Amino acid sequence: MSFSLFGLQVLNGVEQGLLLFLVASGLTLVFGVLGVLNFAHGSFYMLGAYLAFWISAGTGSLLAAVLIGIPVMASLGFLVERLAIARLYKRDHLSQVLLTYGLVLLFNELQRALFGNDVHGVDAPRLLAFRIPLGSAQEWPAYRVFTAAACIAVAALMRQVILKTRFGMRVRAGASNAEMVEALGIDVRKLFSALFSAGTALAALAGMLAAPLTTVYPGMGENVLVLSFVVVVIGGIGSIKGAFFGAMLVGLSDTFGKVLLPGLASAMVYAVMAAVLLVRPRGLAG
Repeated sequence: MSFSLFGLQVLNGVEQGLLLFLVASGLTLVFGVLGVLNFAHGSFYMLGAYLAFWISAGTGSLLAAVLIGIPVMASLGFLVERLAIARLYKRDHLSQVLLTYGLVLLFNELQRALFGNDVHGVDAPRLLAFRIPLGSAQEWPAYRVFTAAACIAVAALMRQVILKTRFGMRVRAGASNAEMVEALGIDVRKLFSALFSAGTALAALAGMLAAPLTTVYPGMGENVLVLSFVVVVIGGIGSIKGAFFGAMLVGLSDTFGKVLLPGLASAMVYAVMAAVLLVRPRGLAG
């Protein structure tokens, strides 16, 4: 493998890991603070991608799709939390799996009813429809640079919110001891609703950003959900920092696995997870 090809695959792996981080960060917050195994999280990623396709087809602007789609998906997350997820806080994990898997089936049927079973493509913005040369033989699409930069900006914003704001303080306290937070007079119900809505919006944003990089197709959220759970396990449940480093590991291992060992590419991610858990049973930052 040439140095330029190696550098290209590193960039691809980092960019994939950053997109995974957006999905997994919402998942690890919901799991770590609310204590809910949300199997429907990948469906929000899928719905975000379909919204990007539908709105950008009507407006001709992916930016408009993002600006409209994020509030729509956050509102959907709020409704799902109030109508369904809120009933699971004091239930066992089996009940959570059954209900959230039912939501997966519901969202899949809703997607088929609204958009059909066809595979769709989303055009990248015209301003980013060029390629950046990497050496003499390799190029990297400018939209991938934009996607990576956008994910880094969102990650930095999340860090500031979690560490520097009152809402972030309550989230960290809720992850540590939700009962004590409630005893101190904080409305935990509103906190949980806001957190679930934020997690839904993050998953949808990842789907919107990823739509021009891949096709938009039915059930696309399931593969992302599996990788997101791997990221959460590697990083440690409830840890945003751990989710970031876990996403980087998964993105790089998946990318290089497809290049170096195509027949074993799907096993590479789980091998990395097993290796991390042997050394750190609670994850990198658990």
